[in-house]
Amino acid sequence: MFLVRSAFWLTVAFLVIKPGIDLDKAAGDLSNQALSAGRQVIAQSLTAEDCDSLACVGGKAVIAAAIADSAPSVPAAAPVPLPRPRPERAG
Repeated sequence: MFLVRSAFWLTVAFLVIKPGIDLDKAAGDLSNQALSAGRQVIAQSLTAEDCDSLACVGGKAVIAAAIADSAPSVPAAAPVPLPRPRPERAG
């Protein structure tokens, strides 16, 4: 049983960390998909609710505009800048 479990987890680890996969890109794509799905669920729940007052309709419109697909996505992390080189007179 120990050998079967070890083989299973080693196979899973190889599939996750196999060569040629950009983990940063894969994680970013998965994150964007999750955000898109969350926006769709919220938009569907908002449209399913009926409103009878102007405040409710206005609130729904504001929230729908805030979660629209045109919302800015999180930019990729910029590389950390290196410190300035040491001046030559410092010795």
